[in-house]
Amino acid sequence: EIAPSRIRGALNILFQLNVTIGILFANLVNYGTNKITGGWGWRLSLGLAGIPALLLTVGAILVVDTPNSLIERGRLEDGKAVLRKIRGTDNIEAEFLELCEASRIAKQVKHPFRNLLKRKNRPQLVISIALQIFQQFTGINAIMFYAPVLFNTLGFKSDASLYSAVITGAVNVLSTVVSIYSVDKLGRRVLLLEAGVQMFLSQVVIAIILGFKVKDHSDDLSKGFAIFVVVMVCTFVSSFAWSWGPLGWLIPSETFPLETRSAGQSVTVCVNLLFTFVIAQAFLSMLCHFKFGIFLFFSGWVLIMSIFVYFLVPETKGVPIEEMTNRVWKQHWFWKRFIDDDDYVKDEKVAAAVSNGYDPASQL
Repeated sequence: EIAPSRIRGALNILFQLNVTIGILFANLVNYGTNKITGGWGWRLSLGLAGIPALLLTVGAILVVDTPNSLIERGRLEDGKAVLRKIRGTDNIEAEFLELCEASRIAKQVKHPFRNLLKRKNRPQLVISIALQIFQQFTGINAIMFYAPVLFNTLGFKSDASLYSAVITGAVNVLSTVVSIYSVDKLGRRVLLLEAGVQMFLSQVVIAIILGFKVKDHSDDLSKGFAIFVVVMVCTFVSSFAWSWGPLGWLIPSETFPLETRSAGQSVTVCVNLLFTFVIAQAFLSMLCHFKFGIFLFFSGWVLIMSIFVYFLVPETKGVPIEEMTNRVWKQHWFWKRFIDDDDYVKDEKVAAAVSNGYDPASQL
């Protein structure tokens, strides 16, 4: 809500970077506590999770309200002060008036979840739900959750499997940094489509190797093939980390208008966690039944989601959130049919009124 459009992607992905750093630290903790004799290391591993929870609580106390939130609650001067602070300039009047007008319009929406189902909001809703489902059906959480189990299945010993999980966690962090530096230069679609090709090929290669080299009664892979499988897993993780990982959260956050943003983000998170649960519960059974075919299953979904992105996900790089309707949805070959001309004209009148010196804050 507060990020300038030119660096909105990078700032948003900092959230994902911290998630990947947390995953890496969790893998390191698990690797260390696994060596504790007596079998109580898992208790220490679980207890240490309280530290980031405490830091998160302290951070929530210290975080500043966004200008949008302050304006929506009628604290106009506080909102203007925060906006002036985060922009680093006193020349914020035009943006402040736009935020006030957007807030005024949002207040007219009495039922945000019901409004979310309106025809004009269908593009954002469909894309957001689809991205969350597809994000989980890349297979990334299955691999990250069960990396030790997966590598043990491939013939690695206990310590080696945990060590391999640490490697994938480190790759995850470094690749997310790549996304931070490239998302606002290359755009969202380029990263999603490139990663689709990389994830598809890496999973197909893994499936072929396991299909030919790992049988029901074989002890393990040869050392060379085992290392190659780890490299392919890291290739898959890296492509996810600079594409579907962060962009699955970024795109919904920047496409919903203010009047449905809270409801839209709630639906986004709900769908993501629902399918995270589904994949986490189903993966081990799928691995036992599909064997190497589990990677073909996920690669098939990667192909489907790449086709979806190519045809139905528009580019939102550098577009202010308040202008998404006019510059993105109204121009898209498919989604423009869901945007009514009346909404388009109303947005144009609002922009014209703001530019002519109209003070929407007086209406709040």
